[in-house]
Amino acid sequence: MTALTLSPSSAAALRADAVVVGVAKGPKGPRLAPGAETVDDAFGGKLIAVLGTLGATGAEGEATKLPAPEGVKAAVVLAVGLGEAPADGAAYDAEALRKAAGVAARTLAGSKKAALALPAATPADLEAVATGALLGAYAFTAYQAEEKTQSRRPLAEIAVVGAKPRDKQHKAAAERAIAVAAEVNRARDLINTPSNDLNPTTFAAAVQDAAKEHGLKVEVLDEKALAKGGYGGLIGVGRGSATPPRLVRVAYKHAKATRTLAFVGKGITYDSGGISLKPPGHNETMKCDMSGAAAVFAAVVAAAKLGLEVNVTGWLALAENMPGGNATRPGDVLRMYSGKTVEVLNTDAEGRLVLADAIARASEEAPDAIVDVATLTGAMVLALGDGRFGIMANDDDFRTAVHQTALAEGEDSWPLPLPQQLRKTFDSSVADIANMGVRQGGGLIAGLFLREFVGEGITWAHLDIAGPAFYEGTPYGYTPKGGTGSAVRTLVGLARRAAEGTLF
Repeated sequence: MTALTLSPSSAAALRADAVVVGVAKGPKGPRLAPGAETVDDAFGGKLIAVLGTLGATGAEGEATKLPAPEGVKAAVVLAVGLGEAPADGAAYDAEALRKAAGVAARTLAGSKKAALALPAATPADLEAVATGALLGAYAFTAYQAEEKTQSRRPLAEIAVVGAKPRDKQHKAAAERAIAVAAEVNRARDLINTPSNDLNPTTFAAAVQDAAKEHGLKVEVLDEKALAKGGYGGLIGVGRGSATPPRLVRVAYKHAKATRTLAFVGKGITYDSGGISLKPPGHNETMKCDMSGAAAVFAAVVAAAKLGLEVNVTGWLALAENMPGGNATRPGDVLRMYSGKTVEVLNTDAEGRLVLADAIARASEEAPDAIVDVATLTGAMVLALGDGRFGIMANDDDFRTAVHQTALAEGEDSWPLPLPQQLRKTFDSSVADIANMGVRQGGGLIAGLFLREFVGEGITWAHLDIAGPAFYEGTPYGYTPKGGTGSAVRTLVGLARRAAEGTLF
């Protein structure tokens, strides 16, 4: 991963391939953000005028390059837009800093070193700049020839100018940024790995390797253990694949922790829809259907790296949903781990089946809260678009806390209800419940289905990340094309709040 350093040097004095400054939209035109002072001095105080002649406005996503003048040791000055300038004396928005730093890192791909002279005087601003830059520097090149990827190689080193490398708060902010960005990028790598290389078996092996490295406890239930244990949802979904399902439990424990969180992730390593086969045009990105499990895995590792004073257990429900000769058919009835029976009306509504088993199993350990994460429904994408995930919960205060945490971490989300009147729509005449209800409000029905498997008295939230988990457009901010690592930062934020005693 890209190296991150803190530099007390001035922006003009630091040797680098490029020095990055911020430009914001002010009421009287663009203006320089704090951190650019020495670079502006080298331009004789006319940097903003020069940028204006080049068309820079300070708009979000903007990047303007120009040669550095005498007095600046970097060869290039890169000005990135921060959007609307805050009121005098107010701090810059953390997400604006993350996005601008991400633009800088992407723009400078292939370079050896960049000096980021963006607002970073406070630990919070420093963490935002560092996180955005490290996320923006990401590239997935594992399957491409070296000559094709040279210009896409991540920026090798980022120096945050104006930071204080000996200050404990600044060091801690940098360490948080490094740990969280590394785990978001781990999730991205897993999501981007094609399904012929990432299946339930190899995913479980990756977790075992990480567990050894970070001192985590891991348990893997194979197909025999799942069948013996009565995990009908996981077995039923995985029956059509040549690669059998797995349930992985990975746990981080802190000796002083008084709170325990359980994170549950949907890990469908490829989703063909099963017998209810997806139509043409809907299969090509289905390697991303394990994004929830990737986020959960990454969040547990991040909690361990940060040494958070909280116990975090991750449950990864891993399966391939394929239309093999032994596949579950529409109309089949599965007996779930909880004992409930489910009539499968649509085999492409498989995520809720594997999650139901994992949630029921996680409930047996009586955590303080369960949060599940899944690319669960196309209905959620239709409702909220590509950029935000939906949050449902069995407790309004907890749903609000999850939403506020997501926004604070820079992840767009929206709280949604669980309307009780929709519950009867997935009643079944042959089983306890069906896995499908009416088409309208499909994302909410999926949430209601999952609620059936949460242990009594346990606080629970459901994150449907179907929209933001995999991005097929042009990269922007710190968001790459492909896997995004959606929900990792939210889960880590929840773990941090639980450790601090501010979540419940």
